[in-house]
Amino acid sequence: MAHDELTMRLTLTTFLTIDGVMQSSAEPTGDGTRGFDLGGWLVPFADIDMGRYVTEGFYEADAFLLGRKTYEIMHSHWPNVTDANDIVATKLNHRPKYVVTKTLRSTSWAHTQIVDGDLKSAVEALKRQPGLELQVHGSRQLARSLHNLGLIDEYRLWIFPVVLGKGHRLFDDGAIPTAFQLIDTKTTSAGVSVQSFVPMGVPTYGEASAENGVETVT
Repeated sequence: MAHDELTMRLTLTTFLTIDGVMQSSAEPTGDGTRGFDLGGWLVPFADIDMGRYVTEGFYEADAFLLGRKTYEIMHSHWPNVTDANDIVATKLNHRPKYVVTKTLRSTSWAHTQIVDGDLKSAVEALKRQPGLELQVHGSRQLARSLHNLGLIDEYRLWIFPVVLGKGHRLFDDGAIPTAFQLIDTKTTSAGVSVQSFVPMGVPTYGEASAENGVETVT
Protein backbone atom coordinates (compact mmCIF):
# COMPACT_ATOMS: atom_id res chain seq x y z
CA MET A 1 0.00 0.00 0.00
CA ALA A 2 1.39 3.39 -0.99
CA HIS A 3 1.97 5.80 1.85
CA ASP A 4 0.75 9.40 1.81
CA GLU A 5 3.91 11.47 2.19
CA LEU A 6 2.00 14.18 4.06
CA THR A 7 1.00 11.87 6.91
CA MET A 8 3.05 9.97 9.46
CA ARG A 9 4.72 6.63 8.84
CA LEU A 10 4.77 4.18 11.73
CA THR A 11 8.29 2.88 12.40
CA LEU A 12 9.40 0.25 14.91
CA THR A 13 12.89 0.34 16.40
CA THR A 14 13.98 -2.43 18.71
CA PHE A 15 17.13 -4.15 20.00
CA LEU A 16 17.33 -7.92 19.48
CA THR A 17 19.71 -10.77 20.17
CA ILE A 18 20.60 -13.16 17.34
CA ASP A 19 17.93 -15.52 18.68
CA GLY A 20 15.34 -12.74 18.66
CA VAL A 21 15.17 -11.87 22.37
CA MET A 22 14.32 -8.24 23.11
CA GLN A 23 13.73 -8.48 26.84
CA SER A 24 15.64 -6.20 29.25
CA SER A 25 18.33 -5.19 26.78
CA ALA A 26 19.84 -2.41 28.90
CA GLU A 27 18.69 -3.24 32.43
CA PRO A 28 20.88 -5.68 34.38
CA THR A 29 18.11 -6.31 36.89
CA GLY A 30 15.74 -7.46 34.16
CA ASP A 31 12.13 -6.37 33.92
CA GLY A 32 10.77 -8.24 36.90
CA THR A 33 9.92 -11.39 34.94
CA ARG A 34 10.50 -14.44 37.10
CA GLY A 35 13.31 -16.65 35.86
CA PHE A 36 14.97 -14.08 33.59
CA ASP A 37 18.38 -13.02 34.91
CA LEU A 38 20.18 -11.97 31.70
CA GLY A 39 19.26 -8.31 31.54
CA GLY A 40 21.74 -5.74 30.25
CA TRP A 41 23.02 -7.84 27.36
CA LEU A 42 23.49 -4.91 24.96
CA VAL A 43 25.77 -2.91 27.27
CA PRO A 44 29.08 -4.54 26.20
CA PHE A 45 28.31 -3.57 22.59
CA ALA A 46 27.50 0.09 23.21
CA ASP A 47 29.93 2.36 21.36
CA ILE A 48 30.18 5.68 19.53
CA ASP A 49 28.57 4.23 16.41
CA MET A 50 25.59 3.01 18.40
CA GLY A 51 25.12 6.42 19.99
CA ARG A 52 25.29 8.13 16.59
CA TYR A 53 22.83 5.77 14.92
CA VAL A 54 20.38 6.02 17.82
CA THR A 55 20.50 9.81 17.64
CA GLU A 56 20.03 9.82 13.87
CA GLY A 57 16.93 7.68 14.29
CA PHE A 58 15.17 10.37 16.33
CA TYR A 59 15.53 13.24 13.86
CA GLU A 60 12.35 12.41 11.95
CA ALA A 61 10.24 11.61 15.01
CA ASP A 62 7.12 13.76 15.22
CA ALA A 63 5.30 11.57 17.75
CA PHE A 64 5.83 8.40 19.78
CA LEU A 65 3.61 5.38 20.37
CA LEU A 66 4.72 3.32 23.37
CA GLY A 67 3.69 0.40 25.52
CA ARG A 68 3.23 1.09 29.21
CA LYS A 69 6.44 -0.54 30.46
CA THR A 70 8.63 1.17 27.86
CA TYR A 71 6.88 4.46 28.54
CA GLU A 72 7.50 4.20 32.29
CA ILE A 73 11.18 3.36 31.75
CA MET A 74 11.58 6.40 29.50
CA HIS A 75 9.59 8.60 31.88
CA SER A 76 11.96 7.73 34.73
CA HIS A 77 14.94 9.15 32.82
CA TRP A 78 14.33 11.54 29.95
CA PRO A 79 12.44 14.37 31.72
CA ASN A 80 15.62 14.83 33.77
CA VAL A 81 17.72 15.48 30.65
CA THR A 82 17.42 19.18 29.86
CA ASP A 83 20.30 19.65 27.40
CA ALA A 84 18.75 21.43 24.40
CA ASN A 85 21.41 19.86 22.17
CA ASP A 86 20.33 16.33 23.06
CA ILE A 87 18.02 15.43 20.17
CA VAL A 88 16.67 12.30 21.88
CA ALA A 89 15.67 14.20 25.04
CA THR A 90 14.29 17.12 23.05
CA LYS A 91 12.09 14.89 20.91
CA LEU A 92 10.86 12.73 23.79
CA ASN A 93 10.16 15.66 26.09
CA HIS A 94 8.46 17.96 23.57
CA ARG A 95 6.74 15.75 21.00
CA PRO A 96 3.40 13.97 21.55
CA LYS A 97 3.62 10.62 23.30
CA TYR A 98 0.79 8.10 23.06
CA VAL A 99 0.95 5.30 25.61
CA VAL A 100 -1.14 2.17 25.07
CA THR A 101 -2.38 0.97 28.44
CA LYS A 102 -5.40 -0.38 30.27
CA THR A 103 -4.04 0.45 33.72
CA LEU A 104 -2.37 3.87 33.57
CA ARG A 105 -4.88 6.69 34.00
CA SER A 106 -2.73 9.78 34.31
CA THR A 107 0.86 10.88 33.91
CA SER A 108 2.99 13.88 34.77
CA TRP A 109 5.17 13.69 31.61
CA ALA A 110 4.15 16.57 29.37
CA HIS A 111 2.54 15.94 25.97
CA THR A 112 1.31 12.46 26.91
CA GLN A 113 -2.04 10.98 25.89
CA ILE A 114 -3.36 7.58 26.93
CA VAL A 115 -4.67 5.16 24.30
CA ASP A 116 -7.04 2.59 25.81
CA GLY A 117 -9.64 2.02 23.10
CA ASP A 118 -9.53 0.00 19.88
CA LEU A 119 -5.85 -0.14 18.92
CA LYS A 120 -6.33 -0.41 15.16
CA SER A 121 -8.64 2.57 14.79
CA ALA A 122 -6.60 4.66 17.24
CA VAL A 123 -3.32 4.05 15.42
CA GLU A 124 -4.88 4.57 12.00
CA ALA A 125 -6.12 7.95 13.22
CA LEU A 126 -2.67 8.87 14.53
CA LYS A 127 -1.06 7.90 11.21
CA ARG A 128 -3.42 10.22 9.37
CA GLN A 129 -1.96 13.20 11.22
CA PRO A 130 0.60 15.36 9.39
CA GLY A 131 4.24 14.66 10.15
CA LEU A 132 7.16 12.41 9.35
CA GLU A 133 7.28 9.47 11.75
CA LEU A 134 5.18 8.01 14.52
CA GLN A 135 7.88 6.00 16.28
CA VAL A 136 7.57 2.86 18.38
CA HIS A 137 10.61 1.96 20.49
CA GLY A 138 10.79 -1.42 22.20
CA SER A 139 7.27 -2.08 23.53
CA ARG A 140 7.23 -5.81 22.79
CA GLN A 141 3.54 -6.57 23.26
CA LEU A 142 2.50 -3.44 21.39
CA ALA A 143 4.93 -4.20 18.56
CA ARG A 144 3.49 -7.71 18.18
CA SER A 145 -0.04 -6.34 18.01
CA LEU A 146 0.89 -3.67 15.47
CA HIS A 147 2.63 -6.28 13.33
CA ASN A 148 -0.38 -8.56 13.33
CA LEU A 149 -2.63 -5.62 12.43
CA GLY A 150 -0.39 -4.69 9.50
CA LEU A 151 0.19 -1.16 10.79
CA ILE A 152 4.00 -0.96 10.81
CA ASP A 153 5.53 0.78 7.78
CA GLU A 154 9.18 0.15 8.61
CA TYR A 155 11.00 -2.21 10.98
CA ARG A 156 14.41 -1.06 12.25
CA LEU A 157 15.95 -4.09 13.90
CA TRP A 158 19.22 -3.82 15.80
CA ILE A 159 20.75 -7.31 15.91
CA PHE A 160 23.34 -7.73 18.67
CA PRO A 161 25.96 -10.51 18.41
CA VAL A 162 24.77 -12.50 21.41
CA VAL A 163 22.49 -15.50 21.98
CA LEU A 164 20.62 -15.83 25.29
CA GLY A 165 18.56 -18.97 24.81
CA LYS A 166 15.63 -17.61 26.80
CA GLY A 167 13.58 -14.46 27.17
CA HIS A 168 10.70 -12.74 25.42
CA ARG A 169 11.10 -12.48 21.66
CA LEU A 170 9.75 -9.93 19.22
CA PHE A 171 7.98 -12.52 17.09
CA ASP A 172 6.33 -15.48 18.79
CA ASP A 173 4.19 -18.35 17.56
CA GLY A 174 1.15 -16.90 15.87
CA ALA A 175 2.86 -13.88 14.31
CA ILE A 176 1.34 -13.05 10.92
CA PRO A 177 3.63 -14.46 8.18
CA THR A 178 5.16 -11.51 6.33
CA ALA A 179 7.83 -11.02 3.68
CA PHE A 180 10.14 -8.03 3.90
CA GLN A 181 12.40 -5.96 1.68
CA LEU A 182 15.72 -4.83 3.13
CA ILE A 183 16.07 -1.10 2.45
CA ASP A 184 19.09 -0.19 4.56
CA THR A 185 21.81 -1.83 6.61
CA LYS A 186 24.74 -0.61 8.63
CA THR A 187 27.08 -2.11 11.21
CA THR A 188 28.67 -0.65 14.32
CA SER A 189 32.31 -1.16 15.21
CA ALA A 190 31.15 -3.55 17.96
CA GLY A 191 29.44 -5.78 15.41
CA VAL A 192 25.81 -4.70 15.85
CA SER A 193 23.85 -4.98 12.60
CA VAL A 194 21.20 -2.30 12.08
CA GLN A 195 18.75 -3.47 9.42
CA SER A 196 15.72 -1.62 8.08
CA PHE A 197 12.90 -3.53 6.43
CA VAL A 198 9.58 -2.65 4.84
CA PRO A 199 6.79 -5.26 4.80
CA MET A 200 5.91 -6.69 1.38
CA GLY A 201 2.84 -8.74 2.20
CA VAL A 202 2.31 -12.50 2.31
CA PRO A 203 5.48 -14.58 1.73
CA THR A 204 5.84 -16.83 -1.29
CA TYR A 205 7.18 -20.34 -0.88
CA GLY A 206 9.26 -22.56 -3.11
CA GLU A 207 11.13 -25.81 -3.36
CA ALA A 208 14.85 -26.27 -3.90
CA SER A 209 15.67 -28.69 -6.71
CA ALA A 210 19.08 -30.26 -7.31
CA GLU A 211 18.38 -30.29 -11.03
CA ASN A 212 16.71 -26.95 -11.51
CA GLY A 213 18.12 -24.75 -8.79
CA VAL A 214 15.59 -22.94 -6.60
CA GLU A 215 12.07 -22.63 -7.94
CA THR A 216 9.70 -20.14 -6.32
CA VAL A 217 5.97 -20.74 -6.41
CA THR A 218 3.07 -18.68 -5.16
